[in-house]
Amino acid sequence: MDLAVLIPVLLVVALSFFFDFTNGFHDTANAMATSVATGALKPKVAVLISAVLNLVGAFLSTAVAKTVSEGILAQDSQGLPDITVPMIFAGLMGAVLWNLLTWWLGLPSSSTHALFGGLIGAAVIGAGFGAVEWGGVVSKIVLPALLSPFIAGSVALVATYLVYRVTRMATVAGSTTAFRHGQTVSASLVSLAHGTNDAQKTMGVITLTLIVAGYQEAGTAPQFWVILGAGLAIALGTYLGGWRIMRTVGKRITDVKPPQGFAAETSAASTILISSTLGFPLSTTQVTSGAVVGSGLGKRLASVHWNVVARIAFAWIVTLPAAALVGGLAAWAANASTIGLIAVLVVGLGACVGLFLLARRKPVSAENVNEESLDADHVGREGKNTQEARA
Repeated sequence: MDLAVLIPVLLVVALSFFFDFTNGFHDTANAMATSVATGALKPKVAVLISAVLNLVGAFLSTAVAKTVSEGILAQDSQGLPDITVPMIFAGLMGAVLWNLLTWWLGLPSSSTHALFGGLIGAAVIGAGFGAVEWGGVVSKIVLPALLSPFIAGSVALVATYLVYRVTRMATVAGSTTAFRHGQTVSASLVSLAHGTNDAQKTMGVITLTLIVAGYQEAGTAPQFWVILGAGLAIALGTYLGGWRIMRTVGKRITDVKPPQGFAAETSAASTILISSTLGFPLSTTQVTSGAVVGSGLGKRLASVHWNVVARIAFAWIVTLPAAALVGGLAAWAANASTIGLIAVLVVGLGACVGLFLLARRKPVSAENVNEESLDADHVGREGKNTQEARA
């Protein structure tokens, strides 16, 4: 067994699972933010349910994993991409760093686009523009990214309007409790959908690595241990809770009420499940945030904090190129020599530790995730407490 090949593969597998872990706590807000914000679920109960269903969802389909391993990077006549294992490692490092940076800032950016951006940047720097299947990038990444928030938002807008305007259920005694119970189901569907989509991206990266290294035949599906590992990693990250981003989605975009939360979650779940069936690696962050905005617009006199929405949208726009830049720089170093690969590993780990330490200075936890003291203008900052704000 060639250690020069095996060691980079093991590094990629380990970093892939760590990316999946960050994806879990980064994207917990996608499924549970509105349920926690409305009080439908207790924070720790919410993340436990979400973690279990993320794990279950990882086993339901591998269509997205196939898209990641075959549809983004150009392939030769034998079905092999023109990319090396160190390049994949570099791309993953770019994705991980962007995930942690936006988590620290409390911005619900796209883990999907961070991953693809890192891989694209690494492929371009390491092997040239021809190493990327640009048609696949446009059809399977760019177009879904542009359309999915508006689709989910439109569905949520109509659903919220119907709830308040047609049925009048929101004004009937006890209806709020009914919607809170309904949110338990709708939030669970989002978690299940998240597992069918996001966990598969890590499966696709590991499968791609094994194919490039010669440990797996081109065109084959993810192996069972890959599926299990990806499911467990994203479930563990989800259980630990992405409280910083959950606060942004649940409290800062709009003041979500139970009927709105139910409409937003149902809209997001249906959009994600359909995309997973079609093999589109959709950004669940964009879908959920779009649905929350739509639920705010669908409720009469509800206020949407457009300054927060603008910051989130800006994060969406810069995610792919920013991760591509980091992935490209890392690929330039990692693909040059073993020393370069080690340097990328050391610098990357140092940056990850630094971001975790920064987050510990002003922690957001299950106990304070729903605090009302934070102003919508201060995404990523803790701001002042309620008494100071009133003063």
